[in-house]
Amino acid sequence: MTNSRRIRGAVLDAMGAAPPYASSRPLSIDELELAPPGPGEVLVKIAAAGLCHSDLSVINGDRPRPTPMLLGHEAAGVVEETGEGVGDLRRGDHVVLVFVPSCGHCASCAEGRPALCVPGAASNGAGTLLRGDRRLLRRGQPVHHHMGCSAFAEYAVVSRNSLVKVDPEIPLDEAALFGCAVLTGVGAVVNTAKVPAGATAAMVGLGGVGLAAVLGAVASGASRVVAVDLAHDKREFARGLGATDAFDAAAPGVIDAIREATGGGVDFALEFAGSVKAMDLAYRITRRGGTTVTAGLPPPNATFALPQTHLVAEERTVKGSYIGTCVPSRDLPRYVALYRQGRLPVDRLLTHRITLEEINAGFDRLREGKAIRQVVMF
Repeated sequence: MTNSRRIRGAVLDAMGAAPPYASSRPLSIDELELAPPGPGEVLVKIAAAGLCHSDLSVINGDRPRPTPMLLGHEAAGVVEETGEGVGDLRRGDHVVLVFVPSCGHCASCAEGRPALCVPGAASNGAGTLLRGDRRLLRRGQPVHHHMGCSAFAEYAVVSRNSLVKVDPEIPLDEAALFGCAVLTGVGAVVNTAKVPAGATAAMVGLGGVGLAAVLGAVASGASRVVAVDLAHDKREFARGLGATDAFDAAAPGVIDAIREATGGGVDFALEFAGSVKAMDLAYRITRRGGTTVTAGLPPPNATFALPQTHLVAEERTVKGSYIGTCVPSRDLPRYVALYRQGRLPVDRLLTHRITLEEINAGFDRLREGKAIRQVVMF
C-alpha cells in the first residue's frame, strides 16, 4: 500500500473461542496497514469505541462474518483526511460512525429507510466498505472490515456515508454511544414503536440498547416504563433512569404479574435481549391491540412462533427494528440535542473506560452482564 499508515487494532481470526476471553483471547492486538481513503471515503482518528453485543455475537459465532476481521462498530473520532469527492467534512471535524452505510439510491434509501440500504447490507456482509474495497492489510494479507467501521483501532477508513458530524463540545467517549446504543434503543421507541406521551411501554432486556430505550421512553413521556431483565442490578439501574416498574424475567408468573400491574398488558413491549424466550415474554405482556417490537438479534436459525389468531382477533402488531428505524443524519443530531438539554442522559450508560489491551476481558464483562457500556479509549 502506498502512503499506508501503520495502526494497532483488535483482529478476530476465528469465531467460537471458548470463554473466558481473557484466557482464550479471540481478539489479537495486531499491527496492520491502513490504506489512505479512496473516493468518497474518510480517514478518522478513533477516540473511543464501544463494546456491543453485536461485536460479541460475531466473536461467539452467533452472527457469522468473514475472518480475519477488525471488529468495532460503535465509535466516535476526529476527521484526519478526506478522499476525493468528500466536500462537506474537513480535518478536525468530530464525527460519529454509523454501522450501516447508506447509498442514497436503492429502493430502501429512496423511501427514507437508510437502515435497510441494500448495498450497505451487502458490503457489511462481505466485510468491505460501501464501494466494495478493503483498506486493511496484516502481514500482506487483507483483513475484513466490520460493519463498514472496524473501529477497534487507532484509525479507520470508512465511507463518508458511515459518518455523522457532531458538536465538538460533546465528549467523544459519550458521543460514541450514539452510533449504536442510542440510535438503536431510542430509535426503537421513537421511530419504530412511535410511543406517544401517556402510553405504557416495557423494555425486555436491559443491556446498553435496552437501557437507552428506557431513556427514550421516559423522554417520550410514557406514563409507565416497565423494565424486565434477569439481573437485579440492571433492573435497579433502569429504575434510576426513570423506569416506573421492574420485574425479574425469570420469576414464576412474571407475565401475569406484569399484565395485572399494567391493566391487561402494555401498549408497547420492546425486546432487546436477542432471545426467543425474551421475545415470547414481550409478546405475552403486550395488551390487545398493542405493538411488540424486537430489536434483539438472536442466532440466524432462531424462530419465533405466535398464535396467528391473536394477530386478527386482537389486532396485534409485531415489528422489527434495525438501527431504530433511524435516518442517522436526521436522528443522531436530535438525540444529541436532547442529551445536551438533560432529557436523554446517555452518559449514565457509560460504566467502563478501558484500553485496547483490555478488550478481551471487556467482552467477558459484557458476556457476564457485568457492564452496561464499555468504551475503548484511544
